[in-house]
Amino acid sequence: MSRTSNGLVLVTGAAGNLGREIVARLRADGAAVRGMVRTPPANAVHDLVMGDLTDGAEVRAALRDVDAVLLMWPFLGTAQSGPVVDALTESGTRVVYLSSTAIDAAADVGAEPDPIARTHADMEALLSATGVPVTVLRSDTLASNARGWRAQLAAGDVVRGPATAPTAVVDERDVAAASAAVLLDPRAGELHRITGPRPIDRAEQVDAVDAVLGRALRFEAVPYDAALAQLLADGRPRALAEAVVEAARSRPASRLVTDDLAALTGRVARPFAQWARDRRAEFDAG
Repeated sequence: MSRTSNGLVLVTGAAGNLGREIVARLRADGAAVRGMVRTPPANAVHDLVMGDLTDGAEVRAALRDVDAVLLMWPFLGTAQSGPVVDALTESGTRVVYLSSTAIDAAADVGAEPDPIARTHADMEALLSATGVPVTVLRSDTLASNARGWRAQLAAGDVVRGPATAPTAVVDERDVAAASAAVLLDPRAGELHRITGPRPIDRAEQVDAVDAVLGRALRFEAVPYDAALAQLLADGRPRALAEAVVEAARSRPASRLVTDDLAALTGRVARPFAQWARDRRAEFDAG
């Protein structure tokens, strides 16, 4: 896709696993980028502003002179979304919203979306109602979630967690490439679904990491109540911990595989095995 916008791009959540990749991709494409974060990260390598999406004044300040914004909503539910939605409405800034293909998976089987997918669906609806130009990128499960296994792998060869349905796990670098494409081209359209090349389950992901590390790793499913107890022990807020477990319990298997990434960027999706090979140093470091 050709690039037509040379203005300033605001990336929210710029210090996260995905946000960092989006900033890097935009900068590699020659874009001017402003990152918005709630707390300053260590070793920041790009222009940052401190700001809270629930504070309208801080959002308006971050939006100053911005041509397009990549919005990632970090909260469960939309009760706190008024300030950012109002600020975007007032500014008229073009928005790219990072959503989830879990919405599609629920619709495929006629199920009620889990709490996390429902949050994304509600944010999509709120943004659509603003009247500003909105492009939605629904991403499948991010490969970078596997980074959460490092503590377990440092302690042993078993990755424990709740059983989850297979999804077309997608490399965060591919989501970043798609994000950059739509941020830099206002003709990108309204909705794109970004997936990996095929659905895989948690055990297959662990096998892919094992193929890189050569440690006879295995995945062990744990009961959902045990998974909830572990999340609470790790310090997760109860509402979020319950939503994560409910998503694992209720999210249906996904058959969704798209070529939207190729249409936007001209590149095919990386398999999870490649992601694991490219991240070997992170797992070696524990």
